[in-house]
Amino acid sequence: MNTESNGGPGIADVAARAADPAAAGETAGVEQRLGSRAPHFIRRSRPLHLSWQVGIFIVGLAVVVGGIIMLPLPGPGWLVIFAGMAIWATEFVWAQLVLRWTKRKVTEAAQKALDPKVRRRNIILTGVGAVIIVAGLAVYLWKFGFVLPWNADR
Repeated sequence: MNTESNGGPGIADVAARAADPAAAGETAGVEQRLGSRAPHFIRRSRPLHLSWQVGIFIVGLAVVVGGIIMLPLPGPGWLVIFAGMAIWATEFVWAQLVLRWTKRKVTEAAQKALDPKVRRRNIILTGVGAVIIVAGLAVYLWKFGFVLPWNADR
């Protein structure tokens, strides 16, 4: 577990910057440090900091497991999973790097969705899908009338 609680750049930070130079300046010129965001008096004491990290891990794990449970059930599963990752990111470098990567990918997808060519394609595909659905509904109404599908006789 690489926590980098001393506040300086750690191996994970240097490796992430070397592997992806865009990630180093992804916050529009504001450099966010990696590592623990625990209060100073907690970071000063190793046993207290370790127990803090265990508590953060357990709370984050409970939230992530709750999100995983919500994936097939009603509820905002992915949102809860990302909230659990954000809880972990307050203390663990690996979670901070995962969140940075996720934010970068979401931003790229949003920019791609706003591209006029992609928007035009999505509008065309939506229109074609709507025409197919309306045509299917018209054929059904023409053949059976306004009858529910489970009551329709051939």
